[in-house]
Amino acid sequence: MAHSHRELRSGVPAERLRGLGAENRRLQGRILELMEERRRKDLLLRQTHECELALLRAASLPELLQKMTEGLERCYQLQAVRLILHDPRHEIRHLLSDDSLQPAPLAGVQLVDSLLARAPQLRDLEHPWLGHYDRAEHELLVPPTAQRGSLAVIPLRRNAELEGVLILCSADPQRFMPDLAGAFLAHLGLVAEICTENVINRAQLVRSGLTDFLTGFHNRRYLHARLREELARAQRAREPLVCLMIDLDHFKRINDEHGHLVGDAVLREVAHRIEGEMRISDTGARFGGDEFAIVLAHGSLDDGERLAFRVLEAVRRQPITVGVQASLIVTVSIGVAAAFPGPGAQDYSKLAQRLLAAADAALYHAKSVGRDQVMIAPSFVA
Repeated sequence: MAHSHRELRSGVPAERLRGLGAENRRLQGRILELMEERRRKDLLLRQTHECELALLRAASLPELLQKMTEGLERCYQLQAVRLILHDPRHEIRHLLSDDSLQPAPLAGVQLVDSLLARAPQLRDLEHPWLGHYDRAEHELLVPPTAQRGSLAVIPLRRNAELEGVLILCSADPQRFMPDLAGAFLAHLGLVAEICTENVINRAQLVRSGLTDFLTGFHNRRYLHARLREELARAQRAREPLVCLMIDLDHFKRINDEHGHLVGDAVLREVAHRIEGEMRISDTGARFGGDEFAIVLAHGSLDDGERLAFRVLEAVRRQPITVGVQASLIVTVSIGVAAAFPGPGAQDYSKLAQRLLAAADAALYHAKSVGRDQVMIAPSFVA
């Protein structure tokens, strides 16, 4: 049998040489794949470290939510990031709108009453899931612009309960695959969990110092601070600032006849009815005991009077249920006052006290002439 010159020199058949060459090329390709995987993992590790530091530095709830969405999108150079948080009692929503102003929308953040009703498949999500976008599984979890490519779905848990999911969306189908360092993303999820709980707790502590626990209204301390701010603004705008003082009629009788628990329930319901008549820009506060106050930003004395009559009607319109078969008709008396801060006014604390005193005097005039009515105090310039 004839042999090629190459076979004679090497002693290895040509077919075997071809096989070794193919195996060598396969191994070289595998080495390149491993090097690329290592490079991607190193890049992900660096990006994750940077992102975690950014989350840890967040000083407020809005800032953290922004960094968990827009910040992660930039850091990982992603198509989109969506954060879905379980907020059944609207605590997060209340914290975000704690200044009684319309909060700025946070792109990529969704606060839902029921996380599992939205996506039941998340119930058993213990670790990050990485893979291709699947319409049947993920359509309700990601924005329409990101419904392709690959995803990383990271669970956010607290006390073993699923409290949210962080979803990283890439247009690259190979960006998030099951072998791509899921441990890094699990650590990112843990940092996000801790940061979220921390800033929420911190915001609640701040809020508790400015909020009446019983009614959820702001307290007197907050009201005085807001009055000073609004008086300065009214002075710059050359417009009046209007204040309403509201007092429940015969509230002591409710406590004496039905007990303080019923009295507390009545206060909560009255606060709820008052809030229902306020504009988003108005500030409401429990001034003390059974007395409430409202500050109207950008409103005239006529606006204040109209609001007062709406509150009067809203409180007395329907009885307040206080037991299985018991209810009470509750009424309020209201005083309305307006102050015009002059160009030379500087002591806003003193001016705030004067405005509150004028509204309070009108309130007690309303009570002295029969209750369940509105009285208007003469406006004054300071």
